[in-house]
Amino acid sequence: MTSDFFSEEALRNLTEHLLPGLWPFIVAAVFCAVAAPFAIVLSRRLRVLARPGGRHAHVNVTPLLGGLAMWVGFAIAVIVFLPHDLVTLGVLVVSGLATGILIVDDRWSMKPWVKLSVQVGLALLSALVFNSQITYIGLPGGHLISFAAPIAIAVSVFWLVGMQNTVNFLDGADGLAAGVVAIVAIILMLAAGQQKQLEVVQLSGALAGCCAGFLLFNFPPARIFMGDSGAHFLGVALGMISILGVAKVAVAFALAAPVVALAVPIADTGWAILRRRRLRQSVATPDRQHLHHRLQSFGLEARQTCYVFYAASALLGALGLTLFGHGRVLAVVLVGAAVLTSTVVADLLLHAGWRVPAPWLRRLLAEPASR
Repeated sequence: MTSDFFSEEALRNLTEHLLPGLWPFIVAAVFCAVAAPFAIVLSRRLRVLARPGGRHAHVNVTPLLGGLAMWVGFAIAVIVFLPHDLVTLGVLVVSGLATGILIVDDRWSMKPWVKLSVQVGLALLSALVFNSQITYIGLPGGHLISFAAPIAIAVSVFWLVGMQNTVNFLDGADGLAAGVVAIVAIILMLAAGQQKQLEVVQLSGALAGCCAGFLLFNFPPARIFMGDSGAHFLGVALGMISILGVAKVAVAFALAAPVVALAVPIADTGWAILRRRRLRQSVATPDRQHLHHRLQSFGLEARQTCYVFYAASALLGALGLTLFGHGRVLAVVLVGAAVLTSTVVADLLLHAGWRVPAPWLRRLLAEPASR
């Protein structure tokens, strides 16, 4: 299996179908990292800041315009490397509008129904103007279920609104949303590479790159947050890129890779909606009952929570990739997930001061030499 994984044919396929996403990744990461300090200064001048208290776990006033820095890095990479067609224009316009409009929410806080209206409006713009629609679903055996136009629009709007809310709900700990979306984008890039979808590979690379650049400033302890503007940018961009992958080729369960990779945050979002409805609260009512909040209440630090979500997303995404013929990737991701898990355990042991009662282990160590 190892020799097959590194075979000449496998490496050639990697070069031909995945390396085109590397340059957008690098450019997006670099320009996002360059833009982030300017976004920090701009946030303070415009007073777009996250203040401690309430549902917020941070203790310092933190700038909120990280989403703008991410979009700048993403947009530059897309403009430089992708063809200037309706698809590129659609992704840039819709994600740019998501970033710009939701900055208003970060500054003054929109009412829940206004924010939902914005989400639906962005999804309708994507579906109706830029034709970003899920028109069919592929099933095993080459069977297709085609949707009539109204159903295709409704399914597409539901998908895009759901992606925006999933990433928005996930953005509750330093480095969490950006890291998970970066992993999902890479999973989507691998799936698109297998299907020789150059445009999707490049878009996914650019999205993963802007997340990577942003993590330099957002990984715990964060110096800047992405805000609702950044979460909605990531959600709608990821949703549109995955729809583009479906539109280009009839793949069985073509949305499986991003859905499976996001299974944990999607489940957490669904449970949050049910929990709030059961308590007769608005589904938009903020709380600190999300999974990442619970992990932290159990004693995990912010970076440890990130590691847990990163490992889960990578592992589940690798399982989804098996549908695209990437079964070998699963073994590599399993090793990576094991490393992340061991890192969390080691951090917990270190900070909790736990000791394993095994005196016999000391006998395996040589006595220190006397000088």
